[in-house]
Amino acid sequence: MNPAHSSVDIFQVFGETPQVLTDVLQDGVNLAVWRRRLPAQLEDFAELAVSLGQPLADQRVIDVDERQMPVLPDLLREAADLHGYEAFVADVNWLLAAYTCLVGAKRVGLRLQVLEDPMCPRFHVDNVPLRLLTTYVGPGSEWLREQDSRRAELRTAQPPVDKIQRLQAGEVAVLKGEKWQGNEGAGLVHRSPPGQQGRVLLSLDWLA
Repeated sequence: MNPAHSSVDIFQVFGETPQVLTDVLQDGVNLAVWRRRLPAQLEDFAELAVSLGQPLADQRVIDVDERQMPVLPDLLREAADLHGYEAFVADVNWLLAAYTCLVGAKRVGLRLQVLEDPMCPRFHVDNVPLRLLTTYVGPGSEWLREQDSRRAELRTAQPPVDKIQRLQAGEVAVLKGEKWQGNEGAGLVHRSPPGQQGRVLLSLDWLA
């Protein structure tokens, strides 16, 4: 671990409004979570997308400008006929705009996936500056508090089950990775939830 960090100065913040996401920019904060309740229309769409039984995905790099709303043509087009699709696209648009404003991004990597199997079932840290994650349906990503992380043993040992934290569907999380300046050795330790469970997952990465 970076000697500049210790278990007492790396922490996470939670709030009931999107304003809490700006707290991730503070030193020592490696996770900020907006504890939002997902509107029923978005829940319905996500459940329908999972019920199709197909591993749908949409991955793209988007040039963005914080002075104007982004445009996402044909987002997850295989699901465009499902009830709630327009509300879903509007929500992704809003999150992309908020993330763009948060970091002053010029380019963002968007990844949207309908999953049956876990993507990254082992605890790990991301080699990125700042990543936004939200799960529209299904179990959310799991993470560890700093005192439970045991970073040197991530590949060989699993933490006790009662130490594992989990994001809830609908919650919006911004995670600091290893490439955030000054955060080396303090990226959030997390993983995909284990087991076969349908999920709709959005990930945004700051590329430039």
